[in-house]
Amino acid sequence: MHLKIGILSTRGIPNRYGGFEQLAEYLSRGLAQKGHEVIVYNSHRHPYKEKEWNDVSIIHRYDPENKIGSAGQFIYDLNCVLDARKRNFDVLLILGYTSISVWRKFFPKKSIIIFNMDGFEWKRDKYSDVAKKFLLRAEKLAIKSGDYFISDSTIIQNYLKKKYNAASEYIAYGADIRNDEDESVLNLYRVKKYNYYLIVARIEPENNIEMILDGFAASNAKKKIIVLGNVSNKFGKHLIKKFSNDERIQFPGAMYDKHIKHSLCCFSEIYFHGHSTGGTNPSLLEAMASKAMIAAHKNDFNKEVLAENTLYFSNANEIKNIIENNRQENAEQMIENNLTKVQAHYNWDGIINHYEKFIVDCNNYKKS
Repeated sequence: MHLKIGILSTRGIPNRYGGFEQLAEYLSRGLAQKGHEVIVYNSHRHPYKEKEWNDVSIIHRYDPENKIGSAGQFIYDLNCVLDARKRNFDVLLILGYTSISVWRKFFPKKSIIIFNMDGFEWKRDKYSDVAKKFLLRAEKLAIKSGDYFISDSTIIQNYLKKKYNAASEYIAYGADIRNDEDESVLNLYRVKKYNYYLIVARIEPENNIEMILDGFAASNAKKKIIVLGNVSNKFGKHLIKKFSNDERIQFPGAMYDKHIKHSLCCFSEIYFHGHSTGGTNPSLLEAMASKAMIAAHKNDFNKEVLAENTLYFSNANEIKNIIENNRQENAEQMIENNLTKVQAHYNWDGIINHYEKFIVDCNNYKKS
């Protein structure tokens, strides 16, 4: 069975932003290769301007977020929804609910609506109390307007069942196992093999980047720490100013080249993962797949993915201790265990197959 599938509520593909964009990139290409007609909606500001990418059709819609801030996301999502009404999709896969569920009355009636419910958006520190209340409302609206739901973490799955009595399919993110690491990449960042620390994240408070850097700054580390992420936002500018006097801390900006990111992860002394509110985090899976030694913020999401195969931290002092006392005897075994887990549970082929089966099953069930 070949379906017409629309993917909404991301900035677009190829990925130049974050986790949902990466999911849209891999999933759309995988579903298209399986013979489905797949359309992904892109912001008109996305640097990729073509109408097709790897057999996936791309529709650009107006996105004024750069002019009016977060309110622009709502306008962009509405523009995408209104366009989707004209295209007779069998299935609309909506990645996240934050700015799209308010438009539920405009969703096409004949299309099956599947929401990937993301993490606890209303817990993110970057949002005001008013915004957090709105996000809880948006979450509830998504539950009311969706036909089916996907959770990328069993913690999210259990939460939705307990709070809304809503069943959801657990489908994690994926990661590529790569063996093309290139030590010459390190020259771009003026570091040497196993002689630097690494953070890869969106520069947001809930990713605990400031905590990690506080601990690093207080340590006696001679090595540098590289923070890969777009620092043009308010929080990023705060971090640059706060740590401007520490020459060991580098903010080279975001990096979307998979080869470069893989090499940086692979050759880092420790990869610090501070994410605390999302589900299965793509950058964490990539670090696992790149054979990095990981230190992770201690929370249920990271515990679900990493179990005992990491160094956990909860505050800046624990970061300092990890850096100054990094004598992990079973580090190689931790790295190998994480790599095995990616191969078994977080490989993209398996994730795409799971998505396809779920989407087809939802279509068959709704139409029967």
